[in-house]
Amino acid sequence: MRHHNSVLHGLTKQIPWAAFDRLVDEHGADWRTRKLSTKSQLIALIYGQLAGATSLREIEAGLSSHHTRLYHLGAASPSRSTLADANAKRPCDVFASLFALMIGQVERGVRKKIGDAVRLIDSTGLPLSSLSAGWASFSAGVCGAKLHVVYDPEADRPLYFQVTAANVNDITPAEAMPIEKGATYVFDLGYYDFTWWADLDAAGCRIVTRFKKNTPLAIVAEMPVAVGSPVLSDKIGHLPARVKHGRKNPFRDPVRELRVMTEAGKELRILTNDLDAPADEIAGLYKRRWQVELFFRFVKQTLKIRHFLGTSENAVRIQVAVALIAFLLVRLAHAATKTDDSPLTFTRLVRANLMHRRPLDHLRQPPPTIVRDPRQLILALNPI
Repeated sequence: MRHHNSVLHGLTKQIPWAAFDRLVDEHGADWRTRKLSTKSQLIALIYGQLAGATSLREIEAGLSSHHTRLYHLGAASPSRSTLADANAKRPCDVFASLFALMIGQVERGVRKKIGDAVRLIDSTGLPLSSLSAGWASFSAGVCGAKLHVVYDPEADRPLYFQVTAANVNDITPAEAMPIEKGATYVFDLGYYDFTWWADLDAAGCRIVTRFKKNTPLAIVAEMPVAVGSPVLSDKIGHLPARVKHGRKNPFRDPVRELRVMTEAGKELRILTNDLDAPADEIAGLYKRRWQVELFFRFVKQTLKIRHFLGTSENAVRIQVAVALIAFLLVRLAHAATKTDDSPLTFTRLVRANLMHRRPLDHLRQPPPTIVRDPRQLILALNPI
């Protein structure tokens, strides 16, 4: 009978371990480490995310019960206290850099014309307990963090992420995000900053976002709209010359305002710096924002990112990075197996078979029965 390693082993084979070892050395993550290596920590946390573990003790118990199957993973079963210490003290940049490295490798294989690239920018709140008040206090008795992402809707994966305290304005991490020249950026009102828009425009990027209700537009031209289209009006104009505190607005190029009626009967003012594309195309780009919301729901509900295993800023950042690595591993495996199952169903099958020995493309098949004693074979063939 052909030997198979565990499903977890099949998933983690996609991690570039040689590059990961270089990252560990670069950040000194294993310096003076005696009990738990960074690799074992990563595998334990990936197991926790995919298994839906809600505590470090649950990870400890789960891996301990399967300790014989950790050999081929090159990992060890950690104790709760050792794993807690590693999450609190080991540099989170190792895991964030690994995610960025894996994304870079995937992108090189499927890169399209940059003019066709669409990037969705958004954030979601991550509730935390009062034990995180030292760094993530939002208001009296309320603590939380934010996950900010740049998302590729075509590839169905995040390309960049950052974790901040919940009281940090969305535009602050957005200004630190890398800008891809010529790409299309779609975002909502949380990123309403004319200076940042001017930077995107100067890089040749197409912007699709929403107007605030009180932002006037000096109309210079009005375009015709198709009869029966959800687009109610199509106008070209200029943003206000002055912004808050009388400062000069750096975004002086003409912009376009589309008034669009949604299926729910709500009227939206959509802004873009693309003066030539069909109005329906611009409206369709803004509608694609729902894909990043689906991504947030997936990582929160399916990968259980709503429940954190540590309270320090470092521990939260590590868990978010590992959750996104786990998301990427599952999506890459799903694409490689060419299964008819949806990504959600495939992820559930991975969870159910995580430590079973079977290939990733046979998750629906029952595990083979291994008979080691001839008497058991006789009983199996001739049950009493």
